[in-house]
Amino acid sequence: MKFSKRIAATVIALPLMMGSMSAMAFGGKHHGGEGMMGGKHLLRGIDLTDAQEEKIDALREQNRDAKKANKAKNKEAMMADRQAMQTLLLADNFDEAAIRDLATKMSDQQVERRISRMKAQHEMLNVLTPEQKVQVEENMAKMAERMQERMNKHHG
Repeated sequence: MKFSKRIAATVIALPLMMGSMSAMAFGGKHHGGEGMMGGKHLLRGIDLTDAQEEKIDALREQNRDAKKANKAKNKEAMMADRQAMQTLLLADNFDEAAIRDLATKMSDQQVERRISRMKAQHEMLNVLTPEQKVQVEENMAKMAERMQERMNKHHG
């Protein structure tokens, strides 16, 4: 592979890899799984009533159905954005305005996905009593501690 093609491949792949790592760190898991800050981990050790479990299961199912319904549309949009990014990167001239527009569009889409995830998490957590929410906060603090330890181990 020619050096310039290697550079172009790296320039294209790097933002995609960074986006994936960002999604993993902030609540998204690939293939429709639960995110680190919104899954069953937060409810670990919390005694839920049958009614609470049913409500949370119903919300999870509803969110799963919504994700499935939007999956094809989101995938098409993502592929189109990647193609547009590649076209802009391989163009003879650097078009900052077009790149800025595309980057803004991609960022806005990521923000909307994050808002959607957080809304779903909020709905689930609002099924809990105030005492149970305190337990969730403790679980969040423990998760953050473990994450910080892992980051220190890998980066320190």
